[in-house]
Order: sequence, then C-alpha cells, then structure tokens
Amino acid sequence: MVEYATIMAELTHKNIILGITGGIAAYKAAVLARLLKAENANVRVCMTDSAITFINPLTFQALSGNPVHNTLLDPHAEAAMGHIELARWADSVLIAPATANTLAKLATGQADNLLTTLCLATCAPIILAPAMNQAMWNNSFTQKNIKRLQQYGMQLIGPDSGNQACGDHGLGRMSEPETIINGLKKYLQQQTPAPQQHPLANINIMITAGPTREAIDPVRYITNRSSGKMGYAIARSAQKLGASVTLISGTVALDCPQGVTRYWAESANDMYQQVKAHIAPIQIFIATAAVADYAPQTPATRKIKKTAETDTLTLTLQKNVDILASISHENPHVFTVGFAAETENVEHYAREKLNNKKLNMIAANQVGHKQGFDVDENTLLVIWENGKKSLPITTKTQLAEQLMQLINQHYQKDQIVRTRSNHETN
Repeated sequence: MVEYATIMAELTHKNIILGITGGIAAYKAAVLARLLKAENANVRVCMTDSAITFINPLTFQALSGNPVHNTLLDPHAEAAMGHIELARWADSVLIAPATANTLAKLATGQADNLLTTLCLATCAPIILAPAMNQAMWNNSFTQKNIKRLQQYGMQLIGPDSGNQACGDHGLGRMSEPETIINGLKKYLQQQTPAPQQHPLANINIMITAGPTREAIDPVRYITNRSSGKMGYAIARSAQKLGASVTLISGTVALDCPQGVTRYWAESANDMYQQVKAHIAPIQIFIATAAVADYAPQTPATRKIKKTAETDTLTLTLQKNVDILASISHENPHVFTVGFAAETENVEHYAREKLNNKKLNMIAANQVGHKQGFDVDENTLLVIWENGKKSLPITTKTQLAEQLMQLINQHYQKDQIVRTRSNHETN
C-alpha cells in the first residue's frame, strides 16, 4: 500500500500550540482554536491557571480534539516531562491572548507555569497576540518588554484599537481570530526557505526505516526493537532540504512525514521488493531500517501449539537478502548510506560494513540498554572512506538534520568526482 502526504499550503499538518493566558479576550481563543482546526492544523492547547478562570478547558478539548495542558509535571506524559514533549512537538507557539503579565515573564525568561516553561524549552517560533487595557499597553514597562521580545525573535500580531471591556477606548484589544490566522500564515510562509535555498532540490532520495517482521506462524513473528524514529526524522529533514523522498517503512506507529511518499513493508523480502520496485529514479539511498538477518525457513501455515511432551521449540532460520549490499552492488550510480547498530567495537564493525558493502557512507551507533532503539535522543559516528565525524548526543530530529547536511556535502563532492571522471573517459 502506498501512502501520500503531500505538501499543502498554509497551516495543514502544522503542529501548533495555542497558549491561552488570563484575560477577557480568552473567549476569542475558542474561535481561534476552531479556525486552526478548520485549516487542518494539529492543535494542542496550553492554558494558564488564570485563563481557566475565564473559560473552561473542556471547551478547548472539544474544539482541538486533544486534552488541554496545564500541569508542568504531567504524570501522564512520557517521563512526566510534559513541557519538554510539547516543546519538541511544536512547529509554532501562538499565545492568544498574551497578557501584559505573560509578556513580562517571557521578556525576563521566567518559567513559573507550563506555558512560559515550554516557551523557554522550544526551538519553534513564538507568535504573540497581545490583549490588555490601553493604559497597560502604553505603559513604558510593557513597551520595553515588547521591544525585548522582538529582539529575541518573537513575533507580534496586533493589538488592535477599539472599545475595551473595561469601558476604555484605545490600543490593546486582541486582534480578531481571522486576523491572527492570516498573520500566522504570513509569518510561517516567510520562514519557508525559497526553492533556490533547497540544496537537495531535484534529488530523489529513498529511505528505509523501522523493523521487519519475519513470520513464524500466522500469529507470531521475529522482529527487533527499532521504532523507526531515526529514519522518519531523516525523511523529514531530507524533504525540508528540497528532496523528493520515498520512504519504505516497516510496521511502526509514526505518521508519514509531510511531503513524503510512503510504502509499507512487512518482512525483509517485502522491503527488498519495494526498494527494487522504486529504486530506478533514486540518486541517494539511505538504509536506516533494522532488517532481520534471518527468517524462519518454512513458516507454519497454522498456529504452532505448545504440547505437554516437549519444553523446547526448534526453528530453522535462513539468511535474508542483504538489501543494502544488493542495492549498492546493483546500482553503482546511487550514493548509498548505511546504518550500523552495534553493541561493541562500533567503529571497527561499521568500517568493515562500509568496505564490504561498497557504501559511500555509514552512520554507526551503540545500541543496548536505553541506547539507540526506541529513544528520542542518540549519537552517531559517521564514517566514509578517508574520514569520520562524531555527532554528539542530541534529539533524533537534530541528528537527522546534521546527518543530512553531511550526506549532502559528500554527495555533491561525489558528483563532481564522477563528472570529472566521465570527462576524462570521454
């Protein structure tokens, strides 16, 4: 089955945190949440305690389709660190309304609630829609805070001028939800690199990711601990660099990255067939999948039943095709990058694979207890014929970006060498 995640304009599939602080304009945030969902954005709402006094969180749970976040240390979140998970998840943080109090906290780097804490923890752009009394907006402290926030790279939408809840008239009203949506679109569009800034434009990249499953019988299989997170992160990074990306994926619980074409593969043989079927236009092949080396020689057609007579079960395994080596040998024009997950002698075994499989590059990492598989952070040792580079521990998203930059550099050098060689031959 093939699955498409096409690049859509505007806010489709963008991960947006809607931060709501304690002001009467909080009622407008309900309309804002509805409009964001109408734009097909993924919305998670974070409310301060003060915001909850103005509007019920259940309103936003219904509108966003997700639980509302309010607690700094969330026992239901992974490792109870909800603010870190949200910070990593976000493509942008939109705070509307942004009160004078919250602006002051952000300007001075305070983190005394979930919203301000995740603003410190995120690398995503932060967009503010101020809302306050006109005197508070014009106060010199507020204006200094605004200038400081803008210097930090935060963007403002509004405020507008008009009648205020307190009876005053002037600048300080939160902009209307439609205005905020348009402002958010405009800002995110400005952040999208122009096509000429895409170093991998017109390059076709194939990535394998995740585990394979080798059937023992109709209900059991042999597999491994791979989550597919690294391969999917590389696919996202390659697409952002302008490449046309084909992802051949084992069974994982991950969304198809935006702009990427995904094909599913169950077993090692399935993955090999999918790779061969789509390799023709590919210039760069990156094999991150944890492909099973062996598979049961003759899977049972019915469930194997345990018996009282024996305490053991013998399986005869046969070697699977080495997808990476096959592709490298059969397609010498393709720039091939392998992955090596090792429990010991990482560099030695990785360099052996580089040479034996005739690869251009290989990325190696240590696996074991809480290392490598099914975690959000990792390290890589990237090796090529005459060199190597260590990428220190960081998130898999950042690792993928660093790795793709390195792959692009070596791919471009490889193309220059091939071009010169062809000229000399001719």
